[in-house]
Order: sequence, then structure tokens, then C-alpha cells
Amino acid sequence: MPIKTDIWTVNSAPTKLVPSKLVSEQFLEDMIVNAPSILSDEWMLIGRQENTGMGGRIDLLAIAPDGALVLIELKRDRTPREVVAQALDYAVWVEGLQNQEIDAIYKRFRPGRNLTDDFRLRFGNVLAEENLNKDHQLVIVATELDASSERIVSYLNERKIPINVLCFQIFQAGEQQLLSRTWLLDPVETQINAVSAGSNRSEPWNGEFYCSYGVSHTRSWDDAVEFGFISGGGGTWYSKTLQVLAPGDRVWVNVPQQGYVGVCRVLAPAAPAAEFTVIKNGVDTPVLEAATRGIYHAELVDDPERCEYFVAVEWLQTVPLSQAVKEVGLFGNQNTVCRPSTPKWRSTIERLKVAFPGFDDSGR
Repeated sequence: MPIKTDIWTVNSAPTKLVPSKLVSEQFLEDMIVNAPSILSDEWMLIGRQENTGMGGRIDLLAIAPDGALVLIELKRDRTPREVVAQALDYAVWVEGLQNQEIDAIYKRFRPGRNLTDDFRLRFGNVLAEENLNKDHQLVIVATELDASSERIVSYLNERKIPINVLCFQIFQAGEQQLLSRTWLLDPVETQINAVSAGSNRSEPWNGEFYCSYGVSHTRSWDDAVEFGFISGGGGTWYSKTLQVLAPGDRVWVNVPQQGYVGVCRVLAPAAPAAEFTVIKNGVDTPVLEAATRGIYHAELVDDPERCEYFVAVEWLQTVPLSQAVKEVGLFGNQNTVCRPSTPKWRSTIERLKVAFPGFDDSGR
């Protein structure tokens, strides 16, 4: 059914706020540019009103922490079929963008600024050329969503087309207007679908999960091995993909820039740092007290959106960082967890099963 939100004041006699409208969707676009976090805390805007050379202009273009591009189209006065068709048409243009073209788009959006430097400042990671625009997703922004749009977008997502709708609704509270934000679909699924669709030669997923485990002062590989976990945090983009893991899933763990270091079996669903415990010296101990080789975003422990999340695992086989398996052609991605469906992932698994012969625990 179409997205609809109601809001009441909180007092002894609650009052339902009256739905309202913005002066224009152009005003909504201006709001997003001035405060991108109302769109997403996890993306950085890099372009606006770019000419696609296909008889139209994209509304907004953003980049995710893994270098994937996000095409953002406002519904404006178009019909559901028109806006979805336009977004898919523009996606062809986005998919074909080369690195130098993306740099030029950013320079037009932020004159005098450098995309590589600003990416590092925003996300704390280096923007590797091979990761830029490796994947992309589509977001339709609307101030109301009809049943037809919902059906079309849901149908495409079920077929792994990474498209979603962000619905903003406006309410009147006295002389002030309030804005609420609702996603049509779980943005984590769209994020994962973007990775799955990142190759023109996708194939059925082989059932093997990939994990990017970032090692730094924040996170320790030795802790992960000793206490049996994988983790991610600092924002929902890094932590929420852990929620797709279920007990029994097999996960292959890669440390960016170093290589594959282990394979594990999931024991329990993801849990926030405040609720996750491990065994230390035979005693059940809060993870932030036991795992002391990293800080695991301890300063964010009370923030459910940004804190570290942990998944308890049984390690089937691990190697030290100094022996990480790094070969030309192995799959890599900066999403904390994903379900790759590319031929490269299948060939990567075949090679990893040789490097980690302990992967098969069926005899246990």
C-alpha cells in the first residue's frame, strides 16, 4: 500500500498534525543540497543538474563509502512510469561514467575542490580508482507515493535492480512545516543489490557471503580471531549489512588492502556493542571490556545508528595478517557484508577453498 505517515503532538491531549505541501519540489532539492543528511548520513553529494546527453538532466548524484554512485531523481510532476523509466534511462548514463568524467562533475558541483581529497575527509578511506563507480543504485525522491510506483519499484528490486523510493511528507505545526522521511524498501537490501548488480555478467548467487573487515586502531583482527566475531560500525552503511547474516551462513573475510584472512560460520544474528559479550578467561564479558586491541567506536556505544555491531562466529580457518591471501583477480568490495553474484566471486571462492582447506565443517 502507498506510504503514509501520521504525526501527533505528545501531550495529555494529542493533536494530529495537518498534512501540508512544500512550495515546490525544487525547494526540496535545495533543502537536500543544503543539508544532505536529510537524504542519507552515509552518502556525499557530488553533482547536481548534470546533462546526461540523453535529452535530460539528473537531479542529484551522490557517492557511497565504497565508491558506488547513487542517482537521485525527484518525482516532480511526472507519472510513476515516467519517473521510473527516466531513472532507469539515466542509470545507463551513470553506469558508463569514467573516472575523469566523475571528477569533472564534482568540480562543477564544488568548484576548486578535489573529489579524492574530499572523499577521504568525508569517509576516512582512500577512493581507489578501481572502486569508483563499480556499482550504482537509483533513488526516487517523492513527496507522496502511489500504489503504482510502489508496485514497479518493488518488482524491480525483487529482480535485483538496486532502486528505492525515499518519501518525504510535510506536516504543518503552527507556522512551521515539519518533514518526515520514509524508505519504501529496506535501504540495506538496495545497498546489497547494488553490489550484486555491479557486473554486466551477474549469475545466481552461490550462497557464500563476503565480509570486508577493516583493520585499524578501531578494529583488530587478533581480537576477532580470539573472541570469535566480525564487526562493523561508525554508521548504518557499515553496520546494517551485518543484519543479513543468519546462523549457519558461511562468510569469507577480507581485510582491505591486505587480503583474505579467514572463513567462518555465523552463530548468532548481529548485536550492538552494548549487548554483545564474549568469553574471556572463562567468564562472559562485555566485548568492549574484553577486546582491547581496538576501540570499536566505544564513544558511540549509546548511539544505535553509529555504534559498532558484532556477529558471533565460529572460525573454520584463519591466518595472520602477514599470511593474508592476496592474488590478482580476487573479488573485493568495501561493503561490510554482501552477497556477490558475479563470475569473479565464484572463481574467488574456488581459489579460496584451496587456500583455506578447513572451510568445510560438514564433518563436525
